[in-house]
Amino acid sequence: MDGIRLATISSRMQGICQRMANTLMRTGRSGVLNTAHDFSCCILSFDDSFVAADESLPVHVLSGPDIMARHLRAFHPDLRRGDAFLNNSPYHGCSHPADHTILVPVIDDDGVHRFTVCAKAHQADIGNSRPTTYMATARDVYEEGALIFPGTRVQQDYEDVEDIIRLCELRFRVPQQWRGDYLAMIGAARIGERELLELGAEKGWDELNAFVDEWFDYSEKRMTDAIRSMPSGKVEATTRHDPFPGLPEDGLEIRVRLEIDTHAGIIDIDLTDNPDNLACGLNLTEATAIAGAMTGVFNSIDHTVPPNAGSIRRVRVHLREGCVVGIPRHPYSCSLGTSNICDRLENAVVHAIAQLGNGWGMAECGPLLPPATGVISGTDPRNGEHYVNEIFLFHTAAGASAQADGWLTLTAMGSAGLCLLDSVELDELRFPMRVYRQEIAMDTEGPGRRRGAPGAYVEFGPVDCEMSVAYASDGTLFPAEGVRGGGRAARARQIRRDRNGREHELDACAEVHLEAGEKIVSLTQPGGGYGPPHEREPARVLEDVVEGWISPDRARDTYGVVITGDGDVDHAATQELRQRLSGMLEDRPVSADEEGAR
Repeated sequence: MDGIRLATISSRMQGICQRMANTLMRTGRSGVLNTAHDFSCCILSFDDSFVAADESLPVHVLSGPDIMARHLRAFHPDLRRGDAFLNNSPYHGCSHPADHTILVPVIDDDGVHRFTVCAKAHQADIGNSRPTTYMATARDVYEEGALIFPGTRVQQDYEDVEDIIRLCELRFRVPQQWRGDYLAMIGAARIGERELLELGAEKGWDELNAFVDEWFDYSEKRMTDAIRSMPSGKVEATTRHDPFPGLPEDGLEIRVRLEIDTHAGIIDIDLTDNPDNLACGLNLTEATAIAGAMTGVFNSIDHTVPPNAGSIRRVRVHLREGCVVGIPRHPYSCSLGTSNICDRLENAVVHAIAQLGNGWGMAECGPLLPPATGVISGTDPRNGEHYVNEIFLFHTAAGASAQADGWLTLTAMGSAGLCLLDSVELDELRFPMRVYRQEIAMDTEGPGRRRGAPGAYVEFGPVDCEMSVAYASDGTLFPAEGVRGGGRAARARQIRRDRNGREHELDACAEVHLEAGEKIVSLTQPGGGYGPPHEREPARVLEDVVEGWISPDRARDTYGVVITGDGDVDHAATQELRQRLSGMLEDRPVSADEEGAR
């Protein structure tokens, strides 16, 4: 197949995923879908290999859809046109129970299974014992309370299986919201099915099969070339999650052993030396353990390498069963399988790659799920109806790379910045709440030659009612670290402000009940820095001061840049100060981490 045809069909496949995603965005009922865009759409080959996705979350698609499709064929060997299946099982390939996934087999006129389309969407409520889809304290799946569907048929001959629909509507707290999201997912998957059938009729199934094979080979070659441009070596990196309920008292250490063999064009990632499954909701699923490692890799290579089953062939991820960063054993809970520990895993991978050579890897990104992106619930006094929804207020999180400062709206490495921030006005219209403040928190970034994103200050609360806010804010004790001389970020904080304005520190992981007139303050986690701060260009430091992201004192004391009273750089004083700072750094003892980085 010539390059033009390969590129054309690849673009057509991505266009199909775009149409699916557009359907989810425009028809989803919950704010998680129609505002935050916490969903993904992809196409799998007939043998369950990941072919294409567009603007989809890495943690959703780099692994998981393939595992779910494989289980689906084992459970339902006789797939027929008009079937649709629901999978949210953390033990059968889903990312975590909150990510309801509709899988539709694409069957041609002769009854041959050609592709599978997948529409995955985060749900605000799935029947958990508490009004949240993130239950960090759940000791097992039974205490979590989620309804689990391990590849369950929900449509046959294009008609709903009403028994399943009634089961969901009776269990979920806002059934009409779930039903709207379900219809959006079904609609997206059916559009993907229709478009692929039309493409098969236009191009012929033999040509599409040839495309898949050559697309994977091309992508594998691109990945091989990318790996061969990297430094070879073996390295180990660790990171530590805050001590949540169910975790060790000193936090949970996550360990990654990574080897890059540039001659063979292989990256080998060993995650087996991590603790066993824990009695809490933070265990990773098989899908997120693999996807988290892959996300770290794709954030460290040429961004034009296509992410699919072909490029993924060059990355080997080793897992073990019964491991908190591996393959979970039933009934351990994986309620937060896409966030906290997954965030730490992604950070450990990019940190490991950064140790191999200057210009590679990234600083750590801040973890997800502070109160600013928590799950709110309660009863709306304006209509007496119950509401449950995850909000996406201001959250930055991005660590720096060797080439760029941290992205201000990343939200998490596993979402790649594709989860959009909420409109304050829409949130205040939809829910009985008010957002009092959203702004950059000054002097919180991980400093470096390239700095991490600064943190965010967010303040909100209920209006004329009570409201519950569930969150799991890692980074309160162990913030995002910098690499190669870059500094760590400021810590996350959570504060309750009572009716009298008094402030009360909150636990890092909690479900907080706010009364009318009370507010919750969320200081979200910034990202770490890359490279020594005193190597940052003075013009960039001045720009950060002008923007109000860092103070003149921080510019002087951390970056070695002296700002005049007129708001300009004093270049002579800056040069003298930086020479002193450089000398102080050269004279101090070198840490083990820095020695390894060198």
